[in-house]
Amino acid sequence: MNNCIKMAIFFLELSEFCSYTSFVNKKHKQRVDLNIFSNTFENLCQSTRLLQTREYTHHFGTSLLRHCVNVAYVSLYLADLLHLNVDRFQLTTGALLHDYYLYDCHDDNEANKKHHLRHHASIAAMAAKEEYSLTKKEEDIILKHMFPINLALPKFKESALVCVSDKICALYECVSNIYKFKIRCRIFARKLARAALPLPACNIN
Repeated sequence: MNNCIKMAIFFLELSEFCSYTSFVNKKHKQRVDLNIFSNTFENLCQSTRLLQTREYTHHFGTSLLRHCVNVAYVSLYLADLLHLNVDRFQLTTGALLHDYYLYDCHDDNEANKKHHLRHHASIAAMAAKEEYSLTKKEEDIILKHMFPINLALPKFKESALVCVSDKICALYECVSNIYKFKIRCRIFARKLARAALPLPACNIN
């Protein structure tokens, strides 16, 4: 895929989660270094099928790619906010690939759906290793992001950051999308009510 298209998709994703992270930025002035973020994203787009994850739905309408982008951004943000000495490149790589399982978990015909919650981390790690040379830290980030559902403890600070960020983003995505859905339902109900109102009587004589 052309680099311009890849970067266009990146900034399309970025534009939404800049507003998405505004609720955190109200009290704090730390800003994530987007050079690390964009360079890692572009590198993974060239080496893996990361952009394919745009096709899969994750939390109530959020695409799998957007969720991974959100988690990577929040992980970097928390690292800066807490002044943690972490490897930001490996942190971003692991976060972007933490749900790299390349199937739609909501598809009733998908064989992995039944055991998705418990096993998707290991499936994502295997898929990522087939296409990209993961470090031990990056693999640990992917494998341990589902703690405590998977009982294996995160081994590195980067793994713990992604684990926490994943929960924050999942909660935000679910709540915000449900809220948006309720608003759409109310608007639709009002339009329906207006359409059902009796028309005023007209005197045509």
